[in-house]
Amino acid sequence: MNKALLIILFTAVHGLTFAADFDAVKGKLETAMADDVRSESERDRDRNRKPVATLQFFGLLDDMKVVELLPGGGWYTKLLAPVLAENGELFVAYGTSSVSENVLGEDGFEKVQYAAGEAKMYRPEGSRFYVLENADLGVSDVDMVFTFRNYHNFSAEGRAAMNQAVYDALKPGGIYAVVDHNRRHMQSDNSENRRRVDPVLAIKEIQAAGFELVDYSDLHYRADDELRYEVGRKTVTGNTDRWTLKFRKTGD
Repeated sequence: MNKALLIILFTAVHGLTFAADFDAVKGKLETAMADDVRSESERDRDRNRKPVATLQFFGLLDDMKVVELLPGGGWYTKLLAPVLAENGELFVAYGTSSVSENVLGEDGFEKVQYAAGEAKMYRPEGSRFYVLENADLGVSDVDMVFTFRNYHNFSAEGRAAMNQAVYDALKPGGIYAVVDHNRRHMQSDNSENRRRVDPVLAIKEIQAAGFELVDYSDLHYRADDELRYEVGRKTVTGNTDRWTLKFRKTGD
């Protein structure tokens, strides 16, 4: 059998295997999406955030060891935790007070663990961005790290510290999954773009930590977001143009 045919067969079998594996994830996700623990407003965001397609793109499987950074109010935590509860592990890290108070005390979330217990995240007086000290996640051999619409929160130094902490926690080949609001390339800071990030800058910074960019998706591309206004303005809120980037830890 020639080499080209072997490659085609391997790719086909690998793709079918992954599709079958994700079928189990999809079923668990759809069950979690319908759970009463989610509010009506959270469910309303499903159409925009496309969690099933997004997590499939990143390659989530239900037996993975996963870290979610800056989980906020737990929108994604409420989906990831049920998927990983039986066969995997979920950790939350950085800015976990809200999810701790409002989600992790609910039935079904007992297995979610905390990472980065020594981390300190704060915004200096007069600054628009957070700094991150003692960023080490305190876990190892992680399969995947997610951060959804949070990269913009940090200063350059904070982003570098976070990227390095993620690299150190992931196992070789592990995935760093990053989604954020798009900013015009090389646009300087202004009053309307604080919560937007230039994707080219993000790629350069994350690659500098040792990652390779392996894929991107236009799942969250929005042609009618002109990238002119703050993401909280009513003309763009819930419809921001977001970049979706998938990185892999290099090395043996």
